Amino acid sequence: MSAYPPALPKTGLLLTGGGARAAYQVGVLEAIADIRKACNCVGGPNPFPIITGTSAGAINASALACGADDFEAAVRQMVDVWKNFHAGQVYRADSLGVLRTGASWLTLLSLGWVLAKWRRLKPKSLLDNAPLLNLLHSMVPLDRLPALINQGHVQALAVTASSYSSGEHVTFFEGAEGIAPWVRSQRYAVRGRITHEHLLASSAIPFVFPATPLQVEGRIEYFGDGSMRQSAPVAAAIHLGAERILVVGAGRMSEPKTDTATAPLATYPSLAQIAGHTLSNIFLDALAVDVERVRRINHTIALVPVEARQGSGLRPVELLLIAPSQRLDAMAARYVHELPPAIRSLLGGMGVTSNAADVKGAVLASYLLFEPGYTRELMALGVADAQKQRSEICAFFGWCDPANPDALPDDGFGAKPMVERRRDPLRLR
Repeated sequence: MSAYPPALPKTGLLLTGGGARAAYQVGVLEAIADIRKACNCVGGPNPFPIITGTSAGAINASALACGADDFEAAVRQMVDVWKNFHAGQVYRADSLGVLRTGASWLTLLSLGWVLAKWRRLKPKSLLDNAPLLNLLHSMVPLDRLPALINQGHVQALAVTASSYSSGEHVTFFEGAEGIAPWVRSQRYAVRGRITHEHLLASSAIPFVFPATPLQVEGRIEYFGDGSMRQSAPVAAAIHLGAERILVVGAGRMSEPKTDTATAPLATYPSLAQIAGHTLSNIFLDALAVDVERVRRINHTIALVPVEARQGSGLRPVELLLIAPSQRLDAMAARYVHELPPAIRSLLGGMGVTSNAADVKGAVLASYLLFEPGYTRELMALGVADAQKQRSEICAFFGWCDPANPDALPDDGFGAKPMVERRRDPLRLR
């Protein structure tokens, strides 16, 4: 028997998409940093050597990876950015910018046959996200990533995007030697340097932001938000070698259900309601389905005799999920008035109101509300939700929590935590 505890399992982090909703992720990370400090683990290795993200989650994932040599400092920087966010840092919110994109886009919808004939106006999206590139250069120093990988602070960073050109879902990753790309049905991985253009592509919400051209295997393809057609959000972290994965969602999975008894009478949905419903389908549903699939596989494999499992190609992956406990669209409804006037007017034409009771109309706004009132409340919710799962987080990482000294982590010699860890056997997908 070895005199030393076994090496810790490789830990992955998955940050999902959701536009402004990604502020919730930063709150969760802030709580994890606080819990880590309380457990006297500051100064240790980066808790997430494998980091994956999609859409706005790709931006947060990249910022965290680029600060992997000082996890707490990287989280503090992210907190500072998200606490002081304004829409103008992400997309043009001035009247002229909105007229050039949003107003022209809505006009195209109503007079498309005339414009197609004259070919005078060809707007690419509802909003112009050119300001986001400047923010990315200051928030995500990607030039640091190769050295951090070589030094062992991070093993891999992966961001996903969806190709309008080929219809396939692509995971771009940068990582240590020995990590091989993978190919699955309608999705594959590409190894190479991650750039700010990859982050723009991954976060290009369909219709809202323009597609981004990227070079893939010697050809140019146009990419949009990575949440589109993402059938297995957890898979990338597994392919990159993660043996346990912390998943941070952006809504629906833990939110309270709508009270149908007190819901207003049904009326024909506005364009904003339809758009918001569509975005929620793109950003939120795939993760819920994938987690449900994981649990179903876990239940099924538990029925298989241990001897039969050994040749099955399955391996255990520990999964910890943290997701919002409140409805984020209801939260957004209280902050629509914070949006710049030109954006409020534009969204108002689609059916978004400043009425705090108009929850259905606020779903679309919940993805675009890069304003401090909303982002700070999202972050506070992320902190609170993570703190509620403090014992699970400590058990997941193997940290000894002074606030609960009886819950001992597994020290490699047989000591077991009081909080049982869920082992999710997953096929390498």
